[in-house]
Amino acid sequence: MGRVVDYEMDSTDRAIVNAFQGGFPVVARPFDPAAAALRDRGIDLTEADLVERVRHLDEEGVLTRFGPLINAQEIGGTATLVAMHAPEDRFEAVAEQVNAHREVAHNYEREHPHLNMWFVVSVADSDRVEEVLAEIEAETGQPTYNLPKQQEFRVEAKFYVDAAIEGGEIDLTGLGPNEEPSGRTTLTPQERDLVLEIQDGFEVTATPYADVAEAIGADLDWVLSTIRRFEREGKIRRIGVIPNHYALGYTENGMTVWNVPDDVVDEVGPEVASLDFVTHCYERPRHEGVWPYNFFAMTHGRSEEESQQRIQQVREKMAEFWDVDEDDWDSLFSTRILKKTGIRMAERAAANTESE
Repeated sequence: MGRVVDYEMDSTDRAIVNAFQGGFPVVARPFDPAAAALRDRGIDLTEADLVERVRHLDEEGVLTRFGPLINAQEIGGTATLVAMHAPEDRFEAVAEQVNAHREVAHNYEREHPHLNMWFVVSVADSDRVEEVLAEIEAETGQPTYNLPKQQEFRVEAKFYVDAAIEGGEIDLTGLGPNEEPSGRTTLTPQERDLVLEIQDGFEVTATPYADVAEAIGADLDWVLSTIRRFEREGKIRRIGVIPNHYALGYTENGMTVWNVPDDVVDEVGPEVASLDFVTHCYERPRHEGVWPYNFFAMTHGRSEEESQQRIQQVREKMAEFWDVDEDDWDSLFSTRILKKTGIRMAERAAANTESE
């Protein structure tokens, strides 16, 4: 399903991928302390070596990008997960109709006897969600089932490889400015420009923050302090290498869904989220008579066997809180990517920007 990557990582590449999926420093020359931290763990790289390694991993497709992972929900607008049934004899036509909507960012075919199409609607104005779904229903003749996030327990999406690095992940977030949250929910025009400049990652150079500052005509110190503040405010989830999980061998993508009793959801959520192989974990609404599940946990495995083992571990964790029956859960594997575009950050950020 993902891009095929014909590149064999060596032990140093693997150490870099494991060490820096977050915690990258927000300083003028971040690769310098990052390389020093690797040397402290027995990996002999200079600043220039580390820049070249990360650039090469990016160019080879082992990384989807290097830089920040933006939390779009905190930038502006909204997104929601939607499920629907596409009849087998019209599946391709329905997919085309759904994908034609620019608000549909991602669309997957998933294994389920009824709800076989799952897509994300991303909009600047939350009122637009119902309008888009009404349009899709009118065009396809099929009902849609809106499954907005009610609670988020984890969005991590870190993927590790087998590598001998002492201490594992490296956290250098203590370096650089010490900024407090602003308390604002809106963006200034300059903050909007910053978000749009960095949403697809940094240029892999020794001075990525200075490159960003130059691109938007801002002062370097302002860029450093704002990016650090965005981390504290949750607008940026983390900064580092963002792996292409398919390239790392994580080819099995299982969306497990559970009918968790309402009175234990708040206990179950953090416990399931604590399993390091669970990358996304949410509470979402049920739809009576069609969709009985209110809890979603996304797992990834490097083989079908590993994926099944991980799903079983989720079930064992669930069973600590309630009596899980066979009818209380399901696992929906994605069989095809039907659409995968951006979440239209520009429109969402613009709608949440203060007037100049």
